[in-house]
Amino acid sequence: MASHRKPRQRPLLSGGTLRTAATLALAGAATATAFEGTSQADPQLTPAQVKAQVDQLYQEAETATEKYNGAKERADAAQKSLAGLREEAARKADRLNTARSALGSLAASQYRSGSLGTAVQLALADDPQDYLDRASFIARAGDRNAAEVASVRRQLDEVGQLRDKASGTLAELRARESELAGQKTLIEGKLDTAKQLLAKLTAEERARYEAQGAGPVGAAPGSGPAVAPPPPADGSRAARAVAFAHGALGKPYVWGATGPNAFDCSGLTQAAWGAAGVTLPRTTYTQINAGHRVARDQLAPGDLVFFYSGVSHVGLYVGNGQMIHAPHPGAPVRIAPIDSMPWAGASRPA
Repeated sequence: MASHRKPRQRPLLSGGTLRTAATLALAGAATATAFEGTSQADPQLTPAQVKAQVDQLYQEAETATEKYNGAKERADAAQKSLAGLREEAARKADRLNTARSALGSLAASQYRSGSLGTAVQLALADDPQDYLDRASFIARAGDRNAAEVASVRRQLDEVGQLRDKASGTLAELRARESELAGQKTLIEGKLDTAKQLLAKLTAEERARYEAQGAGPVGAAPGSGPAVAPPPPADGSRAARAVAFAHGALGKPYVWGATGPNAFDCSGLTQAAWGAAGVTLPRTTYTQINAGHRVARDQLAPGDLVFFYSGVSHVGLYVGNGQMIHAPHPGAPVRIAPIDSMPWAGASRPA
């Protein structure tokens, strides 16, 4: 007799399978949360961690700023060269057009006077001697004609070479402009990130950060505003450079700025020595080679002091272990100890 009992159904999930499914579900939920936004998973940064990250970003931004300054210097030189080449090409083109016009007039005149054969012209001449005199002049004119042709050809070559050179300079200028745009994007991105990090600090913490000098990584903790000796009174160029730096105290840092109302680090030192009648190159990594190197224990007011392995920051030594420098955005031109950043070297402009 057939059984009417229903066949026993296996459970959909065994105990082990249930545990596996639960694990997968939790992992999926965690993954989904991660995809919704990483900010929920970010650990809360301490003020010290924020400061360290901001300092690093400022240093990286300053390195990019010096590259920007170098690219801008090269772009400005290319722009000036291009303008000069174009002006020279225009002048030569004007002279070429004048020479072409004179050559055309001479050729037309000779064509008209040479339409008859020499023997026929001599036979028909009312005054054969006069004709011979004119023939001699025409021969000399022919020599002049050849010289004019050669001159026009030479000027054509010169104009062509100038235009080729201008085309190459224009290509260089476009490359420098592209480099500038890239460095600008990099700088602004790092500064924006630093601004977002600083927003995590309280107003009191931000004020303390700035009061400490907010030196790039390696700043001496608790190093507050410093007092530097007054500028030397000997009237030397170094004294004038130091006096200019003192006059810039409190002015804002703006990357790429060379004064008179704002500065970046190398813009300040360039402007200070410029006020003393000495022309310095634009960037930190070229300023360090201006003049001659100075040992740290031989520093004198006016010397340029450099920091970091990439020579990305510079200040002006003012005595007593202090410098005047433009630190970074948000920190105006100020006095700071030279031991607040990793030492790279010093130079004394000539």
